[in-house]
Amino acid sequence: MKEIKAYIKKHKLSDVVRVLRKIDGLTGMSVIDSCGYGTGWGDAKFEEHISCRPGVKVEIFCHDELVDEVIEIIEKTAHTGLKGDGKIYVSNIEMAVRISTGERGSGAI
Repeated sequence: MKEIKAYIKKHKLSDVVRVLRKIDGLTGMSVIDSCGYGTGWGDAKFEEHISCRPGVKVEIFCHDELVDEVIEIIEKTAHTGLKGDGKIYVSNIEMAVRISTGERGSGAI
């Protein structure tokens, strides 16, 4: 099982979600408003106030075999070619538990 966190621009969210929903076997996702900054947005040591760029974080938990497809879709669909298009992170998940049924493991996602 994997966790995919994608930080993308807000205006690209509906496009990304629309395409991700077409992936057979993808069981869901969470979307969270976010605000952040990264390299290339000015020199923080000379700024009194660091301005954050608004965006969204898309969280997806999926089976290992879907990871490459999910990443490819997010990367392609969220791309504008401009600074701040975002980042995608992938992590291993040791355990998932479905609270409503108590199911554990990959079946819980």
